[in-house]
Order: sequence, then C-alpha cells, then structure tokens
Amino acid sequence: MSNERVLFVDHTGQIGGAELILLDVVTSRHNASAFLFETGPLSAALAARGLKLITSQHGSGLSRFRRDSSVLSALPLAGRLAAIVVEIARAAREHDFVYANSQKAFVLAAIANVLVRRPLIWHLHDIISSAHFGAAQRRMQVLLANMCAMKVIVPSEAAAAAFVDAGGRRGLVEVVPNGIDLQSERTLRSELRQRFGLPAGPLVGVFSRLAPWKGQHVLLEALARLPDVGCIIVGDALFGEQDYAARLRAMADELGLVDRVHFLGHRSDVPSLMQAVDVMVHPSIDPEPFGRTLVEAMLSGVPVIATDAGAAPDILERGRAGTLIPPGDPRALAAAITSVLTTPEQVATQIDYAAQRARAEYSLGRMLDAIGAVITKVRLGAVA
Repeated sequence: MSNERVLFVDHTGQIGGAELILLDVVTSRHNASAFLFETGPLSAALAARGLKLITSQHGSGLSRFRRDSSVLSALPLAGRLAAIVVEIARAAREHDFVYANSQKAFVLAAIANVLVRRPLIWHLHDIISSAHFGAAQRRMQVLLANMCAMKVIVPSEAAAAAFVDAGGRRGLVEVVPNGIDLQSERTLRSELRQRFGLPAGPLVGVFSRLAPWKGQHVLLEALARLPDVGCIIVGDALFGEQDYAARLRAMADELGLVDRVHFLGHRSDVPSLMQAVDVMVHPSIDPEPFGRTLVEAMLSGVPVIATDAGAAPDILERGRAGTLIPPGDPRALAAAITSVLTTPEQVATQIDYAAQRARAEYSLGRMLDAIGAVITKVRLGAVA
C-alpha cells in the first residue's frame, strides 16, 4: 500500500474493537513497526501481518489502569510511564510517522514527540466524554492533540462532535467510518443452532466485551419480560471488568434466566454465531463512537436493535436500517424484540436495505483508502 515507515503504537496486547481496526489498517503496509506496551494475542496477529514488533520493557499491566481514573492515581506509575515515553521516542527515530491507536498510546506518544519530532496521527476510537474519561484526562488529551497531533481520525460524526465539544480543534479531525470485510457464507439458522448446540425457538444475541456501559444488564432485564426468548452473550471482560462479568451471571440467576441465557465468552466465529440468532441487540447505555457489530449484523442479514445514541443512529440511518430504542430502557428493549420477532415481512425489507447500506458505506476498502489519504495529507503537510 505504501512505503512510509509508520510506527503503530497501542497500549494493549489484547484484541478489542480498536485493535481489530488496527489489524486491518496495517495490512500491506511495508516498513511498518508496532510498539506495544505488553504482549498478548495482538502481538502474534501483528507479527503474522509482517510488522516488526517492539514490546515495552515497562508497560506490562498498564492496560488495567482505567481510563476514567484520576491523574493523581497515575503518579505512582510516573517512573514507568517516563520510561515508556523514552522507548517510544527511541523507536520513533527510525520511522517517518507515529500512529497512536489508543488514548493511552497517544498521550505517551505525544509526550515522546517533544523528544523526537515526528508527524503524529491519533486514531481516536472513543467518545471523549465524562462517561468514559475523568475531567483532567479529557483536558490533557485535548491539549496534547491540539499541540502535537497533525490529524485525529475518528470513526463517526458523534466522536468528532465530542472531541470538538471537549475543546479539540475541528481542523484536526478526519471522520473515517470503520470498514469491515465480511465474507461469511449464509447458512440455515437451524443448521447453525445445531452446530453450536443452541436451543430452538426465539433467540437474541449481544456481541461485545463485557462492560457496564455496554449494557448487557439491560438486555437481561428485558429478557425477564420475555419468558419464551433465549439469549447468547458473546464476549468477555477485557480491561479490569471481571466484576461486571460476575455480576451478569449473578443477575441471570436472580432473574431466573439461567436456562435461557448462554455466556459463550470470547469467540472467533462471531459472523456465524450472528446468523444463528433471530435478533442482534446492541444495548449500550452510553454513546458508542462507532459500533462494529452493528455493521457485521447488517452484512450477515440479521435484524438489529440498538440504542439511539452515539454513532448508531447514523449507521442505522435513523431507524431505516434497524430499530432504535432509548438507552437503559429494558421495557422499550423488550417491546422492540417482540416487534421484530412478530413482523417478519417488515423486518425482511429492513434487512435487505441494511445489507446494501453496509456494503456501500462501511467497506474495508473505503476505510483503508480514506486512512491512506490522511497519511498522505500528513506527509505533504510535514514536508511543507
């Protein structure tokens, strides 16, 4: 794709939504390296794509430092953070660009930029708001972006608006919707249910990491109102959210849902599992910067129910490509599930339109072309 020497920086060795995007972005990039704070599945995946791997000697465990923590709570880690800054600066000297793929990666890369001047791009996968970041963190992120970043890539207008509302310069922002290359074969739902050992009857699914703001608990409360509907919960706790995962299992027991709710953990066969359900639910209670599983479901031919916040209304075209409900409202979610399950003809039309929209607006090629254009723009700006 390009011969620019890009240093990709990420704070985690795990593979979440942002890392899936990173794995697509690095494909076919020659002379690229990846600097990770810690080892994990992401290390192997990046190495398989031909990147040179650089792992911090001081970053192990920092991914567990919550992004809504106060700046004061980071003071005991100051020495380690400073060491990582030096490591990033040393690696950056051998590259033409630095591409930070997470908030923690960007903050340290921006500080390293003071030591080694390299064009810095921040791929911001989050919505900068009080729901996710402390006030001091928001101020620091925006200040460093305004001072050090040449471009800030965001996946949606919702994420762009949040960045600007927090004080970020609008001229820095490039909106590049996430792209997905999904080539799954369509299989009969009954065959998939049998293959995965899933029950017959109405079945809904939620596909995301287990975290309070992702809203899996809202779905459990909705299921308590739907005695004949089963559910699969696909995903696991990634960033210190194991307590929430335990709470969900306890809720299922308390609500009498143990026989109807199946916790499947992290899976690599999500597109097939999606085709096994009758409805895909996206119940986030806080605005999402994008919503990869929304597009995956649209491409898989599965009806979607999502909360009316963040990027979801744009992806679902204000309800034309899916059903929108208020956040944190189990009664509305239960009603929406019932409506989708009982109006197959109406839903079929919506599914067809959703698939067409996903292919047109959220293709992998479109995303990669747009990000390549941003990198070219930064290169030309750096030369000028």
